[in-house]
Formats: sequence, C-alpha cells, structure tokens
Amino acid sequence: MDLIAQLRSGLPEEAVLTDPDVTGSYANDMASFCEAGIPAAVVLPRTAEQVQHVMRTATALRVPVVPQGSRTGLSGAANASDGCIVLSLTKMDRILEINPVDRIAVVEPGVINATLSRAVNEHGLYYPPDPSSWEMCSIGGNIGTASGGLCCVKYGVTAEYVLGLDVVLADGRLLQTGRRTAKGVAGYDLTRLFVGSEGSLGIVVRAVLALKPEPPQQLALAAEFPSTDAACAAVCEIMARGHAPSLLELMDRTSIRAVNAMAKMGLPDSTEALLLAAFDTPDPSADLAAVGALCQEAGATEVVPAETAAESDMLLQARRLTLTALEAVKTATMIDDVCVPRSKLADLLNGCAAIAEKYDLTIGVCAHAGDGNTHPTVCFDAADPDESRRARESFDEIMGLGLELGGTITGEHGVGILKKEWLARELGPVSLEMHRGIKQVFDPHGLLNPGKVF
Repeated sequence: MDLIAQLRSGLPEEAVLTDPDVTGSYANDMASFCEAGIPAAVVLPRTAEQVQHVMRTATALRVPVVPQGSRTGLSGAANASDGCIVLSLTKMDRILEINPVDRIAVVEPGVINATLSRAVNEHGLYYPPDPSSWEMCSIGGNIGTASGGLCCVKYGVTAEYVLGLDVVLADGRLLQTGRRTAKGVAGYDLTRLFVGSEGSLGIVVRAVLALKPEPPQQLALAAEFPSTDAACAAVCEIMARGHAPSLLELMDRTSIRAVNAMAKMGLPDSTEALLLAAFDTPDPSADLAAVGALCQEAGATEVVPAETAAESDMLLQARRLTLTALEAVKTATMIDDVCVPRSKLADLLNGCAAIAEKYDLTIGVCAHAGDGNTHPTVCFDAADPDESRRARESFDEIMGLGLELGGTITGEHGVGILKKEWLARELGPVSLEMHRGIKQVFDPHGLLNPGKVF
C-alpha cells in the first residue's frame, strides 16, 4: 500500500491533502534564507489517535514528518522537506479544561495563544506567555520553540508554564510527561526536554498549562534618551534596584525613525533610544514614579508616565508597530533574537549599529530589555543578490557578537534551519554529542523534522 492510501486508511478523506497547489502553501514558515521542500502530503488530524496513525505509517514507510502549528516561526523550523508528510495541528484547537482551583488549563496544540488568554481571563486567570504574534501563533508552536514575549521580564517564558504533555512518539506510541500538580519531581523532567525541541523528538497533542491570577491593569511610561548607552544604563539600574516591571522594552534610533515614518507618532529626531516600562502592581503610579526618576538620573530627556490604561496603550503602540514599520523599509527582513546578559545590552546594540554601517544596511533593534533579549531586524531588498548576501553576513555577525558577549543565538525564536550551524558553535562538541544521543533515543530513524536544529 502506498503512502497516501495508508494514510487515508486511518484518517477522514478531508484530512489528507495532496493537491500540489494546496500542499505548496504549507511549505514554509515566515523565515528568510531557509530552504523548503515539496511535501508528499499535508495531514490535518483532529485527534491524538489520528496523529498516532500518521506516525505509525511514517515509521513503517520511513517517511519524514514535519510538524506544524500556525507557521508564524522565524527560523524555518516548520519548513517542509521533499517527500515529507506535513503534519499540521491547526485542527486540534480545543480548550479541554480550565480549572480555577488548580489554576491549570488543558489544551490541544492548535489553540491560538490569544484565544486561550481571553478564555482564562473570563475565570479571573492569566496565561502570561505573550509572543508578539499571539493573535496568530499556536500553543503547540509556542511549546516547540519555548517562546517568550513582552511580559517575560516579570512572568517568565513558556517553559515555566508547561506542567505536563501528551506526546506522540516517532513510532506512534503515546508518552505522558509531567503532572497536573504545582509540585512534582518524580523521574527526569521529560516535559522540559520537549519544550523547545522544535518537533524533533515527538508531536505534542495535549498540554497542561499553569495559570496565574489575573493581575491589575498595567500602567506604562515612555522615556526618551539621547544615547543607547544612557537607556541601557537605566535598564541596569531599574533591575539592580529590585523593581519588577511587567514590561521593559527598548527601541533604538532606527526603529524609532521607522515607526515615525509609518505612523507619524511625533517622536523627536534627537531621540536615540526609547525605553518603555509598565507595572501591574497594586500601586503602579508609585512604581512608575520611581522608575521615571531612575531614567532621569541616567540621562533621559523626557519621561512621560501614563495615568490611565488608554494612555498606556498609546505609549506602547510604538513598540507594537516596530516590526511592521521595519518591514516597510525594504522588501524583506531577517529578525534575529540574540539574548545577552542585561549588563551587556548596550554593547550588543552599539555593535549592531556598527555592523549596519559596515554592511551599509538598515538594522533596527527593539529589545525585551528587562531580560536582555534583543531583536535586531535586518532590512534588505530580496531581489538584490549583493544586498541579500550582505544581509545574511550581517545577521551572522550579530549572532557572533551575541556569543562574544556571553549570550545565546536565540532567546525565543528557536534554531530551525536558520541557526543550526551557530547552535553547534554555542553548544560545543560534548553538548552536541549529548543532544544527538537524545535524538537517537526518541527518533532512531531520524524521521521527525529532519534537517532542523542540528
């Protein structure tokens, strides 16, 4: 029996797509410079049992499988390989349980982040991980890349909220990891092993997620600085003084000018860096006043605190528009996510400015400043071979700079295809050998997302 017939023997007719015009639309995620192949079929299961059937079929016929969520990723981790089965989990989109007493939600992988967030809000609860693509990205994808978001500085990343998983292994067996309890140390922490594994070890079909009580409405301030060094000094001082902002974001001069050009926000041309801070504490105004004073001591030329939630949203609008504004600068962008120690934030931003000058490119940087996670965005003309080459070289140089500063090549976007050569440099030979050994245990035939991560 051939692949398509065997897939259809355990799946509804509409769950197996083979039309090349349709399957081609599932070939890649949102990353630049990442190759994508032509899948043999796209499968859209609705149950764990259907996923098990797909994996049993794939193992029997030795066909690679590429798991996909909403394909909002930026590293090529969801890109198809030639002749593979694309396993799209978007139809597995049910919220199975919200438990206010245990403060957990049980969900399928295709649930959209924003949908879950709004659903738990109705119970007075809060699911903190909030990637910028939260209106589009899926929980399964968030788990696969261990994604973060704007609130990470206070609330942490996806890995800290995944308590347990149901995972279909390469051979079709169902593995249950973790727990529903607040505590639990029985056995190795296999749950954490799957978080960030980018579909290379198994297919997540159910997740138990921790929730928190919904915090008060946050208030924000915007502080304008005459230099990147001054803004980063303010970040270091805010954190050193023990403040716990719910958001601490930074935009460089290039990002500010791009947003001004697109949205006419009226930020002064003399502003070299814009720092945005927010608090969701019982008395956010007092916290904003204290942080505003630290910003002024660091050299801020203007500090504007919000008094209402609506004013806060207006102040934060510039940060939300950054990527869209930078995308308008050129026909293509490459978005890095190098993370460095907070104390090295200024070195990273100044280094990016020097790299932009060296390669004669526009590179805008916005950052989750509170945790040192930067997003240098290289803008280039995809139709210009020389400019595309310079874009890729500058991207690599930024990653190299991040490692030199004691950082990591990816804080939340993952490795995928785009960064796997750099992963080897960061990990070193001993760690890389251990990674490959783990892969061999879970996926001995190398069928799960081949060619990704390492």
